[in-house]
Amino acid sequence: MRKLVQTQHEGPDLLIFTAALALLTIGLVMVFSASAPMAFHEYGDSLYFAKRQLFWALLGTVAMVATMNIDYHFYKRFAASIYILAVGLLGLVLIPGIGTVAGGARRWIVIGSFVRIQPSEVAKVALIILLAAYVSWAGVRVRHFVLGIVVPMALTAVPFALIVAEPDLGTAVALLAVCVVILFMGGTNIAHLLLLAPPAAAGLWWLIVKEEYRLRRYLAFLDPWKDPLDTGWHIIQSLLALGSGGLFGLGLGMSRQKYHYLPETHTDFIFSILGEELGFMGCTAVIALFFVFAWRGIRAALRAPDRFGQLLCAGLTCMIVLQALINIGVVTSSIPITGISLPLLSAGGSSLTVTMASIGIILNVSRQSNL
Repeated sequence: MRKLVQTQHEGPDLLIFTAALALLTIGLVMVFSASAPMAFHEYGDSLYFAKRQLFWALLGTVAMVATMNIDYHFYKRFAASIYILAVGLLGLVLIPGIGTVAGGARRWIVIGSFVRIQPSEVAKVALIILLAAYVSWAGVRVRHFVLGIVVPMALTAVPFALIVAEPDLGTAVALLAVCVVILFMGGTNIAHLLLLAPPAAAGLWWLIVKEEYRLRRYLAFLDPWKDPLDTGWHIIQSLLALGSGGLFGLGLGMSRQKYHYLPETHTDFIFSILGEELGFMGCTAVIALFFVFAWRGIRAALRAPDRFGQLLCAGLTCMIVLQALINIGVVTSSIPITGISLPLLSAGGSSLTVTMASIGIILNVSRQSNL
């Protein structure tokens, strides 16, 4: 029987480890810079958000080191229990009095004055663990339509529906995309996956048009200047921030957009402030670090000693990288606005901790990879 804590002496993938810590460090600096004016205005302390982010970064680092040293097969044994717990939390957050509303969405469970749990972050990891365990168990039977499409999509549909109800369509779509990635890597019949494309596209369009604010966001994405003072405001201010940064930026701390022009500067639009202060070169460095993380994560997945390790590592890697791509796509006006933050850089407690813990699992798989 495998031990919970590993005893082998192979080290984790140093490039994954280095890229993650580099992104985390950049995030700490940018959260301080982007949030200082708002923190001083609202709390009388320009370090308010920076200190909170430092706390969560330290907690996340502890979580990463812990999961890095726990044999990843441990999660397979408790995959169903972890999934049920995550779904339960998603249900609790929708109950008035338990779930907290912020920005028009009920996405958090608040404990005390400091801790805010975002169940959707836990649900993403829980679903990846369950799907990796299920597909590895199914083996070649995953090519059958029922076992390879119907069952995993039913497992995905439960957290998907609960997250849409918060509402958080961006995270729900990311969840569905990661499911498709795991099924693809697990050997599901490609023709069966392609059959899902038309109903998925139709369902996504229906979810957009049924809510007026989503439709307005989509129309603003097509032409933000048609409504520059309302629905187009975020996109226009984000592009102004990125454009004014030029090649090398205005200098760290010198952003103008963070002075109450661009909303959510330390969370969803932190990449815009980074572009304004550090320029094209700073943005390129961050994208390059995510590229290194994706390359080494997929490499570790391909060299994992078993099917579960391959799918788990690939799913977690794709989850983090896909969130980064979506966030950068939003702030550059490449895709419509969603509420997905930039992993390791955006301010956030549970999201940062879960991301760091996920990276620890990836590092554990890399320790056992066939080098």
